[in-house]
Amino acid sequence: MTDLVLDARGLARRYGTVVAVDGADVAVERGSLVALLGPSGCGKTTTLRLIAGLDAGDGTIDIDGVRVSGGRHAVPPEARGVGLVFQDSVLFPHLSVGANVAYGLRGPTRKADAAQALALLGIADLAERMPHEISGGQQQRAALARTLGPRPSLVLLDEPFAHLDPSLREHVRDEMLRAIERTGTSALLVTHDQSEALATADRVVVMNRGRVHQEGTPEEVYRHPVDRFTASFVGRAALVSAHVTGRGRAQSRLGGLVVDDHASAGERIAVLRPESIALVAEGEGIAGRVVRSSFRGADALLQVQLADGTLVETIDAQRLRAGDRVHVAVRGRVATVPVDEG
Repeated sequence: MTDLVLDARGLARRYGTVVAVDGADVAVERGSLVALLGPSGCGKTTTLRLIAGLDAGDGTIDIDGVRVSGGRHAVPPEARGVGLVFQDSVLFPHLSVGANVAYGLRGPTRKADAAQALALLGIADLAERMPHEISGGQQQRAALARTLGPRPSLVLLDEPFAHLDPSLREHVRDEMLRAIERTGTSALLVTHDQSEALATADRVVVMNRGRVHQEGTPEEVYRHPVDRFTASFVGRAALVSAHVTGRGRAQSRLGGLVVDDHASAGERIAVLRPESIALVAEGEGIAGRVVRSSFRGADALLQVQLADGTLVETIDAQRLRAGDRVHVAVRGRVATVPVDEG
């Protein structure tokens, strides 16, 4: 059996003259969670709908090694072995929570399987309640229990936490993802939330304007972006012009930089993350002025404007305020990306 639960290649979808998905490749290894990350309108949900069979387009889709779309193959959604969880829980309003979970199950163990799915999500005590009698987070857990009940090969999650209150979102997300992990189910999570993708996924697929820009582990796409879009969208970064002078060395308006060894000589864009910018003593770096301080609890995120107008960000534990004069320097190795997006 293949190690890929999902192997989708060259996915494409047009709506008239609008290109929603443009040759996207998405793969999910067995037992892993992949985040499909990108801004609103980038083609994430259309890609998910193509995989689920809810929409038709070009390209090939293999699920568990079986071709379900492409060429003469067009397996309907209900026969693809895929579970779906959307932004809205879409529970049947006239059925109890337990009946909702049992709806797609068959056989003599139907009730027992539904009870097991409810227990897995920690909502066994809600089985007799109606959907309107439980909270939004509980509804989402019930929707996932219903999805996991038939034990699908792949679960597709379309921003399932987007409508939850911020205080509840992380808790519900962690509970649901733990349940998916405990069942060994493979999952594809569509999200526009960078922190969510980086914190939860085994691998991240970064999309924009219908195209996949980069695929890799969360650390790879954060520390080694391949282009300006990925560098600016995944995490916070100041993008600064730099001239690579030799292997691992570059010059910029912030002085000399240590860059990735593979960076080609010539003009590049240096990706300066907040953790790459250090506050230093006067005379050791570049002078600047704090223009914003965002308190984050254990520290603050400072936005510093340099004399030439460049804005950089750094992490501060000194409780500096807007207007304070500071000096900054780049510390450690930084990534670079091409000047031209291509």
